[in-house]
Amino acid sequence: MIQTIEAAVAAQGLTLPSIPRPRGAFLPWSRLGNQLFLAGQICERGGEVLYPGKVGAEFDLKAGKLAAQACALNLLASLSDAVEGDMSRVVRCVRMNGFVNVAPGFHDVPLVINGASELFIAMFGENGRHARTAIGVATLPGNAAVEVESIFEIHA
Repeated sequence: MIQTIEAAVAAQGLTLPSIPRPRGAFLPWSRLGNQLFLAGQICERGGEVLYPGKVGAEFDLKAGKLAAQACALNLLASLSDAVEGDMSRVVRCVRMNGFVNVAPGFHDVPLVINGASELFIAMFGENGRHARTAIGVATLPGNAAVEVESIFEIHA
């Protein structure tokens, strides 16, 4: 059994990034009892936006999904920090909200956010399935293509 979130991410052929520095006055995560609220993360690494621009203009659906996956990896970095890397403390993903910087007429917003949802399901199995909202927006911080936030249930 995989013990750490970092190892679980590596098992997916990916690398767990460092938690991005917040672009505002907020924390990357906040805990209330057994609920862990992960602040919205854009598709960035080392302070640089990986996918700057609009899905449906600068990026197609496939690239949009990769941008959402990059957001999910940043969320997993925050989750790992909150549970001190211990996978056994993660009960399930309860909810995800996804925001896609869209060009006019782009309607596949839910398919873009699947890039994040599919990673959580691959990592946590049925406990990675979650309630979700996917919204197309006019802009995001840093002109990022995607931003995702989530709520997890954890063992205290």
